[in-house]
Amino acid sequence: MSTTSEQEARWYIIHTYSGQEERVKKNLELRVTTMDVRDRIFQVVVPTEEEIEIREGRRRSVRRKVFPGYILVQMTMDDNSWHVVRNTPGVTGFVSAEDEQERRPKPVPLEENEVEKILSQMESEAPRVKVGFTLGQSARITDGPFTDFIGVVDQVMADRGKVRILVSFFGRETPVELDFLQVEKL
Repeated sequence: MSTTSEQEARWYIIHTYSGQEERVKKNLELRVTTMDVRDRIFQVVVPTEEEIEIREGRRRSVRRKVFPGYILVQMTMDDNSWHVVRNTPGVTGFVSAEDEQERRPKPVPLEENEVEKILSQMESEAPRVKVGFTLGQSARITDGPFTDFIGVVDQVMADRGKVRILVSFFGRETPVELDFLQVEKL
């Protein structure tokens, strides 16, 4: 029986119950150890990314699942490794395609460039800013010289963490550029 290496392994997408990704990851890692298949199943990853969320005037850093209901597994596919993954509690199946010869679903590995893109997105240094503002939405200014003025969102600049609000002064609309923290939705 030949041993396989991590270089020969491929990445597969595993479908799980939504919200159970972390639990399934822990269960699978435990099964890999107890069933001694560390030479066939190498990594289990729940794809997440860092996101800055602005709520109630505060910035919060949160980890958001990129693909809710899915995890990635780096493994060498054979009957034993398939069985270990497939019978892990919370796993509903592999993302697969039907095999023409066998007439049964066959797990489809991810392409290497797809894996690199997902993993690099997880390691990205700049977190995504989750913007709660949409164009045309009413908003109240909560900080600065225009505190308590109400206006309409004219432009959202997520990359800069800013929003432009049109505020009415003496019957004229005036654009005011503000930080996300200085504005709240109505």
